[in-house]
Amino acid sequence: MIISKFFGTKYPLIQGGMANIATAQLAAAVSNAGGLGLVGAGGMNAEMLRDNIRKCREMTPNPFGVNIMLMHPLVDEMAKIVVEEGVKFVTTGAGNPSKYIESWKAAGIKVIPVVPSATIARRVVRAGADAVIVEGCEAGGHIGELTTMVLVPQVVDVVDVPVIAAGGIASGRQVLAAFALGASGVQVGTCLLVAEECPIHDNYKQAIIKANDTATTVTGRINGVPVRIIKNQMSANYIKREKEGATTIDLEHFTLGSLRRAVFEGDVETGSLMAGQVAGMCTKIRPCAEIIADLFVQYEQSYDKLQRGVC
Repeated sequence: MIISKFFGTKYPLIQGGMANIATAQLAAAVSNAGGLGLVGAGGMNAEMLRDNIRKCREMTPNPFGVNIMLMHPLVDEMAKIVVEEGVKFVTTGAGNPSKYIESWKAAGIKVIPVVPSATIARRVVRAGADAVIVEGCEAGGHIGELTTMVLVPQVVDVVDVPVIAAGGIASGRQVLAAFALGASGVQVGTCLLVAEECPIHDNYKQAIIKANDTATTVTGRINGVPVRIIKNQMSANYIKREKEGATTIDLEHFTLGSLRRAVFEGDVETGSLMAGQVAGMCTKIRPCAEIIADLFVQYEQSYDKLQRGVC
Protein backbone atom coordinates (compact mmCIF):
# COMPACT_ATOMS: atom_id res chain seq x y z
CA MET A 1 0.00 0.00 0.00
CA ILE A 2 1.28 3.46 -0.91
CA ILE A 3 1.07 5.31 2.37
CA SER A 4 -0.76 8.32 0.89
CA LYS A 5 -3.87 6.12 0.61
CA PHE A 6 -3.47 5.11 4.24
CA PHE A 7 -3.14 8.74 5.36
CA GLY A 8 -5.57 10.28 2.88
CA THR A 9 -2.87 12.68 1.66
CA LYS A 10 -1.64 13.78 -1.75
CA TYR A 11 1.91 12.56 -1.21
CA PRO A 12 3.29 9.43 0.53
CA LEU A 13 5.20 11.62 2.98
CA ILE A 14 5.12 12.16 6.71
CA GLN A 15 6.92 14.91 8.63
CA GLY A 16 9.25 13.99 11.48
CA GLY A 17 7.91 14.74 14.95
CA MET A 18 10.88 16.89 15.95
CA ALA A 19 10.83 18.03 19.58
CA ASN A 20 10.49 21.82 20.06
CA ILE A 21 10.24 22.18 16.27
CA ALA A 22 7.15 20.27 15.11
CA THR A 23 4.59 22.83 16.24
CA ALA A 24 1.10 23.38 14.87
CA GLN A 25 2.61 25.88 12.45
CA LEU A 26 4.94 23.36 10.80
CA ALA A 27 2.49 20.45 10.98
CA ALA A 28 -0.26 22.46 9.29
CA ALA A 29 2.13 23.67 6.58
CA VAL A 30 3.13 20.09 5.78
CA SER A 31 -0.48 18.90 5.72
CA ASN A 32 -1.52 21.84 3.53
CA ALA A 33 1.35 20.93 1.19
CA GLY A 34 -0.01 17.39 0.75
CA GLY A 35 1.97 15.43 3.34
CA LEU A 36 1.02 14.28 6.80
CA GLY A 37 2.10 16.91 9.30
CA LEU A 38 2.86 15.95 12.89
CA VAL A 39 2.61 17.93 16.09
CA GLY A 40 5.63 16.82 18.14
CA ALA A 41 4.82 16.41 21.84
CA GLY A 42 8.50 16.36 22.80
CA GLY A 43 9.33 19.64 24.53
CA MET A 44 5.65 20.32 25.29
CA ASN A 45 3.59 19.93 28.43
CA ALA A 46 0.09 18.46 28.27
CA GLU A 47 -1.75 21.73 27.75
CA MET A 48 0.72 22.87 25.09
CA LEU A 49 0.05 19.63 23.23
CA ARG A 50 -3.71 20.11 23.44
CA ASP A 51 -3.37 23.72 22.30
CA ASN A 52 -1.17 22.79 19.35
CA ILE A 53 -3.57 20.06 18.23
CA ARG A 54 -6.44 22.54 18.25
CA LYS A 55 -4.39 25.22 16.47
CA CYS A 56 -3.30 22.75 13.81
CA ARG A 57 -6.92 21.76 13.18
CA GLU A 58 -7.77 25.44 12.69
CA MET A 59 -4.87 25.90 10.25
CA THR A 60 -5.51 22.93 7.96
CA PRO A 61 -8.54 20.95 6.80
CA ASN A 62 -6.23 18.07 5.90
CA PRO A 63 -5.13 15.04 7.94
CA PHE A 64 -2.40 15.49 10.54
CA GLY A 65 -1.10 13.51 13.49
CA VAL A 66 0.84 13.68 16.75
CA ASN A 67 4.23 12.29 17.67
CA ILE A 68 4.62 11.15 21.28
CA MET A 69 7.99 10.45 22.86
CA LEU A 70 7.34 7.52 25.19
CA MET A 71 10.08 8.63 27.62
CA HIS A 72 8.22 11.90 28.24
CA PRO A 73 7.28 12.21 31.93
CA LEU A 74 3.72 13.17 30.94
CA VAL A 75 3.27 10.38 28.39
CA ASP A 76 0.23 8.85 30.14
CA GLU A 77 -1.60 12.18 30.10
CA MET A 78 -0.59 12.85 26.51
CA ALA A 79 -1.82 9.39 25.49
CA LYS A 80 -5.27 10.39 26.78
CA ILE A 81 -5.19 13.82 25.15
CA VAL A 82 -4.83 12.43 21.61
CA VAL A 83 -7.96 10.35 22.26
CA GLU A 84 -9.89 13.25 23.73
CA GLU A 85 -8.91 15.55 20.85
CA GLY A 86 -9.87 13.08 18.12
CA VAL A 87 -6.38 12.72 16.64
CA LYS A 88 -6.37 10.14 13.82
CA PHE A 89 -2.66 9.30 13.58
CA VAL A 90 -0.07 8.86 16.32
CA THR A 91 3.60 8.12 15.78
CA THR A 92 5.78 7.14 18.71
CA GLY A 93 9.47 7.15 19.51
CA ALA A 94 11.90 6.27 22.30
CA GLY A 95 10.11 3.22 23.64
CA ASN A 96 7.47 0.55 23.17
CA PRO A 97 3.91 1.90 22.72
CA SER A 98 2.21 -1.45 23.41
CA LYS A 99 0.46 -0.30 26.62
CA TYR A 100 -1.36 2.46 24.71
CA ILE A 101 -2.17 0.69 21.45
CA GLU A 102 -5.43 -0.91 22.54
CA SER A 103 -6.98 2.33 23.79
CA TRP A 104 -5.72 4.29 20.81
CA LYS A 105 -7.09 1.82 18.30
CA ALA A 106 -10.40 1.69 20.15
CA ALA A 107 -10.58 5.46 19.52
CA GLY A 108 -9.92 4.97 15.80
CA ILE A 109 -6.30 6.12 15.94
CA LYS A 110 -3.75 4.64 13.55
CA VAL A 111 -0.58 3.81 15.50
CA ILE A 112 2.79 4.12 13.76
CA PRO A 113 5.89 3.54 15.92
CA VAL A 114 9.39 4.60 14.88
CA VAL A 115 11.62 1.52 15.03
CA PRO A 116 15.42 1.07 14.79
CA SER A 117 15.48 -2.68 14.07
CA ALA A 118 13.55 -5.57 12.52
CA THR A 119 13.16 -7.21 15.93
CA ILE A 120 11.38 -4.18 17.39
CA ALA A 121 9.32 -3.79 14.22
CA ARG A 122 7.98 -7.34 14.63
CA ARG A 123 7.24 -6.70 18.30
CA VAL A 124 5.16 -3.56 17.76
CA VAL A 125 3.29 -5.09 14.83
CA ARG A 126 2.34 -8.07 17.00
CA ALA A 127 1.06 -5.54 19.54
CA GLY A 128 -1.19 -3.98 16.88
CA ALA A 129 0.80 -1.24 15.13
CA ASP A 130 -0.82 -0.22 11.84
CA ALA A 131 2.46 0.76 10.14
CA VAL A 132 6.08 1.34 11.15
CA ILE A 133 8.57 4.12 10.50
CA VAL A 134 12.00 2.61 9.91
CA GLU A 135 14.65 5.18 10.77
CA GLY A 136 18.27 4.74 9.76
CA CYS A 137 21.25 6.32 11.48
CA GLU A 138 21.56 8.95 8.73
CA ALA A 139 18.72 10.80 10.47
CA GLY A 140 19.11 13.77 12.78
CA GLY A 141 18.48 13.54 16.51
CA HIS A 142 18.29 10.26 18.40
CA ILE A 143 19.35 7.39 16.17
CA GLY A 144 20.06 3.66 16.09
CA GLU A 145 23.04 1.91 14.52
CA LEU A 146 21.74 0.61 11.18
CA THR A 147 21.54 2.60 7.95
CA THR A 148 18.31 3.15 6.06
CA MET A 149 19.64 1.18 3.08
CA VAL A 150 20.27 -1.86 5.28
CA LEU A 151 17.31 -1.59 7.65
CA VAL A 152 14.32 -0.91 5.38
CA PRO A 153 14.41 -4.13 3.30
CA GLN A 154 14.97 -6.27 6.38
CA VAL A 155 11.91 -4.80 8.07
CA VAL A 156 9.82 -5.05 4.88
CA ASP A 157 10.59 -8.76 4.76
CA VAL A 158 9.31 -9.51 8.28
CA VAL A 159 6.18 -7.37 8.75
CA ASP A 160 2.86 -7.26 6.93
CA VAL A 161 2.08 -3.57 7.49
CA PRO A 162 3.22 -0.50 5.52
CA VAL A 163 6.84 0.50 6.12
CA ILE A 164 7.83 4.17 5.99
CA ALA A 165 11.52 4.90 5.36
CA ALA A 166 13.24 7.66 7.34
CA GLY A 167 16.80 8.93 7.55
CA GLY A 168 18.84 10.31 4.66
CA ILE A 169 15.94 11.50 2.49
CA ALA A 170 16.04 15.01 1.04
CA SER A 171 15.72 14.47 -2.72
CA GLY A 172 13.51 12.66 -5.21
CA ARG A 173 16.33 10.22 -5.92
CA GLN A 174 16.30 9.19 -2.28
CA VAL A 175 12.52 8.85 -2.30
CA LEU A 176 12.84 6.56 -5.32
CA ALA A 177 15.51 4.53 -3.51
CA ALA A 178 13.20 4.13 -0.51
CA PHE A 179 10.45 2.73 -2.73
CA ALA A 180 12.96 0.42 -4.41
CA LEU A 181 13.84 -0.95 -0.97
CA GLY A 182 10.19 -1.81 -0.39
CA ALA A 183 8.97 1.22 1.56
CA SER A 184 5.42 2.49 1.12
CA GLY A 185 6.35 6.09 1.91
CA VAL A 186 8.97 8.35 3.46
CA GLN A 187 9.41 10.46 6.57
CA VAL A 188 11.50 13.63 6.28
CA GLY A 189 12.80 16.06 8.86
CA THR A 190 16.07 17.78 8.05
CA CYS A 191 14.92 19.12 4.67
CA LEU A 192 11.97 20.78 6.44
CA LEU A 193 14.23 22.63 8.87
CA VAL A 194 14.84 25.15 6.07
CA ALA A 195 11.14 25.61 5.33
CA GLU A 196 9.84 29.15 5.72
CA GLU A 197 7.19 27.83 8.09
CA CYS A 198 9.65 25.97 10.30
CA PRO A 199 9.75 27.85 13.65
CA ILE A 200 13.47 27.40 14.43
CA HIS A 201 15.76 30.43 14.81
CA ASP A 202 17.28 31.76 11.59
CA ASN A 203 20.78 30.99 12.92
CA TYR A 204 19.81 27.31 13.05
CA LYS A 205 18.49 27.47 9.48
CA GLN A 206 21.66 29.15 8.28
CA ALA A 207 23.74 26.42 9.95
CA ILE A 208 21.83 23.85 7.88
CA ILE A 209 22.30 25.87 4.70
CA LYS A 210 26.06 26.19 5.32
CA ALA A 211 26.46 22.49 6.10
CA ASN A 212 28.33 20.11 3.80
CA ASP A 213 28.34 16.34 3.55
CA THR A 214 30.57 15.89 6.62
CA ALA A 215 28.98 18.59 8.78
CA THR A 216 27.29 16.26 11.28
CA THR A 217 28.64 14.09 14.04
CA VAL A 218 27.19 11.67 16.58
CA THR A 219 27.39 12.38 20.29
CA GLY A 220 26.57 9.81 22.97
CA ARG A 221 27.69 6.79 20.99
CA ILE A 222 30.05 5.54 23.72
CA ASN A 223 27.35 5.72 26.40
CA GLY A 224 24.64 4.20 24.22
CA VAL A 225 22.54 7.32 23.59
CA PRO A 226 23.62 8.37 20.07
CA VAL A 227 22.35 11.71 18.76
CA ARG A 228 23.26 13.17 15.35
CA ILE A 229 23.87 16.92 15.34
CA ILE A 230 25.82 19.53 13.39
CA LYS A 231 29.41 19.86 14.58
CA ASN A 232 30.00 22.83 16.86
CA GLN A 233 31.69 23.77 20.12
CA MET A 234 29.17 21.81 22.16
CA SER A 235 29.57 18.59 20.15
CA ALA A 236 33.37 18.77 20.35
CA ASN A 237 33.30 19.28 24.12
CA TYR A 238 30.70 16.54 24.58
CA ILE A 239 32.73 13.98 22.65
CA LYS A 240 35.90 14.99 24.50
CA ARG A 241 34.17 14.53 27.88
CA GLU A 242 32.65 11.27 26.73
CA LYS A 243 36.05 9.86 25.76
CA GLU A 244 37.43 10.98 29.12
CA GLY A 245 34.85 8.80 30.86
CA ALA A 246 32.12 11.23 31.87
CA THR A 247 28.97 9.50 33.11
CA THR A 248 25.68 9.60 31.24
CA ILE A 249 24.21 11.78 34.01
CA ASP A 250 27.12 14.25 33.78
CA LEU A 251 26.69 14.45 30.02
CA GLU A 252 22.93 14.97 30.35
CA HIS A 253 23.57 17.92 32.65
CA PHE A 254 26.13 19.25 30.18
CA THR A 255 23.59 19.28 27.34
CA LEU A 256 20.57 20.31 29.42
CA GLY A 257 18.51 22.82 27.43
CA SER A 258 20.85 22.71 24.44
CA LEU A 259 18.15 21.93 21.88
CA ARG A 260 15.96 24.76 23.15
CA ARG A 261 18.95 27.13 22.97
CA ALA A 262 19.43 26.22 19.32
CA VAL A 263 15.76 26.38 18.38
CA PHE A 264 14.67 29.49 20.28
CA GLU A 265 17.85 31.50 20.88
CA GLY A 266 19.80 30.61 17.77
CA ASP A 267 22.81 29.47 19.80
CA VAL A 268 24.88 27.65 17.18
CA GLU A 269 27.92 27.15 19.42
CA THR A 270 26.54 25.56 22.59
CA GLY A 271 23.13 24.61 21.22
CA SER A 272 22.21 21.16 19.93
CA LEU A 273 21.66 21.57 16.18
CA MET A 274 19.96 18.29 15.43
CA ALA A 275 20.20 17.47 11.73
CA GLY A 276 20.68 14.48 9.48
CA GLN A 277 23.47 13.68 7.06
CA VAL A 278 21.43 15.22 4.23
CA ALA A 279 21.92 18.70 5.75
CA GLY A 280 24.45 19.41 3.00
CA MET A 281 21.67 19.00 0.42
CA CYS A 282 19.44 21.65 2.00
CA THR A 283 20.79 24.85 0.51
CA LYS A 284 18.07 27.48 0.69
CA ILE A 285 14.99 28.57 2.63
CA ARG A 286 11.79 27.86 0.71
CA PRO A 287 8.08 27.40 1.40
CA CYS A 288 7.18 23.99 2.74
CA ALA A 289 4.91 23.32 -0.23
CA GLU A 290 7.76 23.94 -2.64
CA ILE A 291 10.13 21.61 -0.80
CA ILE A 292 7.62 18.76 -0.76
CA ALA A 293 6.39 19.24 -4.34
CA ASP A 294 10.00 19.30 -5.60
CA LEU A 295 10.72 16.00 -3.88
CA PHE A 296 8.07 14.30 -5.96
CA VAL A 297 8.86 16.12 -9.19
CA GLN A 298 12.43 14.88 -8.76
CA TYR A 299 11.10 11.43 -7.91
CA GLU A 300 9.16 11.26 -11.19
CA GLN A 301 12.16 12.53 -13.15
CA SER A 302 14.48 10.00 -11.53
CA TYR A 303 12.03 7.17 -12.12
CA ASP A 304 11.72 8.17 -15.78
CA LYS A 305 15.51 8.24 -16.20
CA LEU A 306 15.80 4.84 -14.57
CA GLN A 307 13.24 3.36 -16.92
CA ARG A 308 15.09 4.81 -19.90
CA GLY A 309 18.43 3.62 -18.58
CA VAL A 310 19.99 7.08 -18.60
CA CYS A 311 20.80 7.49 -14.88
